[in-house]
Amino acid sequence: MSKISEHLDLSEVIRSESAKRNGISNMPTEGHIANFKLLAEKVFEPVRNYFRCPIHISSGYRSIELNKCIGGSTTSQHCSGEAIDIDMDGTPNGVTNKMVFNYIKDYLEFDQLIWEFGTDDNPDWVHVSYESTGKQRKQVLKAYKQNGKTNYKTY
Repeated sequence: MSKISEHLDLSEVIRSESAKRNGISNMPTEGHIANFKLLAEKVFEPVRNYFRCPIHISSGYRSIELNKCIGGSTTSQHCSGEAIDIDMDGTPNGVTNKMVFNYIKDYLEFDQLIWEFGTDDNPDWVHVSYESTGKQRKQVLKAYKQNGKTNYKTY
């Protein structure tokens, strides 16, 4: 597979057990790959360099078919190659999702940053996106479930 950046391979952003189980193609276009390269430059590599350890991506690119299959948002930036989900909990390096969330929030440019579920002390994972047009909203949200439905509030 090809490199997205120094520490990120295309195979990491397209990996999906759901796609494998359901026989769904999850190959991005060249445009999507270009978006991931920008996201890697602006967010992934700075996070990797700051924490000086591998960064685990739990979700990267999602084809429209895969996104529909898993019940993702119809406006998901994962489908355009502009979003990744990071999950550092359980990794042996001591870096937590909260640490990643706070670093991105305090030091990096981003379009959307979401504290995904979890507790008040630590999210289950961190969603971050970078808008390829360069217009970053710097929107910081917290996801929570209410009556079985995902909702968002300002962090």
